[in-house]
Amino acid sequence: MTIREFKMPDVGEGLTEAEILKWYVQPGDTVTDGQVVCEVETAKAAVELPIPFDGTVHALLFEEGTTVDVGQVIISVQTGSGGAAEAPAQEIPAPAEAEEAAPAARQPVLVGYGVAESSTKRRPRKAAPAPAVAAQNGTAAPVAAPAAAPAPAAPAVPAQPTGERPLAKPPVRKLAKDLGIDLASVVPTGDGGVVTREDVHAAAAAAIVPQAGPAVAAPAAPAPAAEAVAVSAAVPADPSARETRIPVKGVRKVTAQAMVGSAFTAPHVTEFITLDVTRTMKLVQELKDDPDLAGLRINPLLLIAKAVLVAIRRNPDVNASWDEAAQEIVLKHYVNLGIAAATPRGLIVPNIKDAHAKTLGELSESLSSLVATARDGKTSPADMQNGTITITNVGVFGVDTGTPILNPGESAILAVGAIKLQPWVHKGKVKPRQVTTLALSFDHRLIDGELGSKFLADIAAVLEHPRRLVTWS
Repeated sequence: MTIREFKMPDVGEGLTEAEILKWYVQPGDTVTDGQVVCEVETAKAAVELPIPFDGTVHALLFEEGTTVDVGQVIISVQTGSGGAAEAPAQEIPAPAEAEEAAPAARQPVLVGYGVAESSTKRRPRKAAPAPAVAAQNGTAAPVAAPAAAPAPAAPAVPAQPTGERPLAKPPVRKLAKDLGIDLASVVPTGDGGVVTREDVHAAAAAAIVPQAGPAVAAPAAPAPAAEAVAVSAAVPADPSARETRIPVKGVRKVTAQAMVGSAFTAPHVTEFITLDVTRTMKLVQELKDDPDLAGLRINPLLLIAKAVLVAIRRNPDVNASWDEAAQEIVLKHYVNLGIAAATPRGLIVPNIKDAHAKTLGELSESLSSLVATARDGKTSPADMQNGTITITNVGVFGVDTGTPILNPGESAILAVGAIKLQPWVHKGKVKPRQVTTLALSFDHRLIDGELGSKFLADIAAVLEHPRRLVTWS
């Protein structure tokens, strides 16, 4: 029997860490080469990881919600004959947990290679799924409040004696810190007196809603573990608290870093234009009724994207990037059109590859796929790489426009404001018309004022008179 290790891979370009969102297996499960064992969130997207060999799961080394460095072992698997019939393997602790549980004189242990012989008693692995796996089922186990009677199946262990450090894994310690809970005051329910996530949540709930005498806590409502953690981390344990701190990580962290880098690297210029898009809105409705486009998603963003592509064809020099190392401007003869998308994990900008070569129907299908994938959190790192120009539709939030920051490595970004019925001079008379405002931010190293103005004016001209989608193509 051999123990093989699977390390956190770099699923993007140069990523250094990823958060384990969900485990799909548990110790004792049989896995095959290519089987997805977990889902992780990188700085760019959520990605499913397949195991590259066959065997029986020996240990999960990190809980859900833990951020793991690329190259660290996350799961060990028994391979070879006799895997399932062997005696239960000892628990292999994560580095932080091993350091916590072992005496100072113990020799270092390589994660995944077993535990050095020691007189220290190790906690046996629970027969039930580990916390990371139990969270996968989408339910929070009912636990008793500190004053509750112990449940028959899992008797409560008295709180740790004064002066002794409570037993808890690093993610649980962090959760307690975020919620302002003293671990020494928490009644542990885990095997061997270990404080679990549920214990911390129960203590936080008891602190917010004081119990009127001994009572059994009501079972928690079923909720995905990841969601429960995210909500709890954003809610202060004390309702009167004046501040709440939310850790910045994952997509939000990288977006912040990229925006700061872009803002202080590329000299931004933003220009605005307000225009009448009544004809475009009429065309949207006509296309929706067109049987040749039945089943396709037709909306204003589709025609705005097409207008941008037409304007790029007329002003090809806007589609470029700046090579700092070579001190060169790189003209792109293709358009990977980025669409900024607000998701629960933060702002991401996937792009439609070779958008310039797509028909209106193909562009519609690509937009629909992009939106659906982003909404489900399944956008891959490749979908967000090598963009050339981006559209951000801030109008969906009811605002008129903004001054967007360039996506790093791109030359321009177009912000589309809300389309509203407003008084407008049309054919010499003031009439109610559908009006919007566009804002174009561009890199002044690549695009001067004349080129940027012509590009923006051409986008507006197409949207004011959408027949130019044909005559200018």
